[in-house]
Amino acid sequence: MMKIKVGDQVKVIAGQYKDSVGKVLKTLKKEDKVIVEGVNVHKRHTRPNQMNQAGGIFESEAPIHVSNVKKVEAKKESKKEVKEAKVEKKATTKKASKKN
Repeated sequence: MMKIKVGDQVKVIAGQYKDSVGKVLKTLKKEDKVIVEGVNVHKRHTRPNQMNQAGGIFESEAPIHVSNVKKVEAKKESKKEVKEAKVEKKATTKKASKKN
């Protein structure tokens, strides 16, 4: 069972793109693979045809195995950090009022 869903923020923990962070675009559950934005990008050379008059080189993300990614959660600020930020804000406002 995959615990990673579409839209999750993940970090690659193994392979060529190690330490890359991106958003999951698609999950392939039968193959246990995910497609991550900006990771494992492949180039495809296409000839001009009726559907694509210009042809050219197109880049697309290829799937990577789900065991090579780890879900990254947004960092939550601790109560201590919030308290310190409030104290700093009060200190700066007091200093500004004393000068005037």
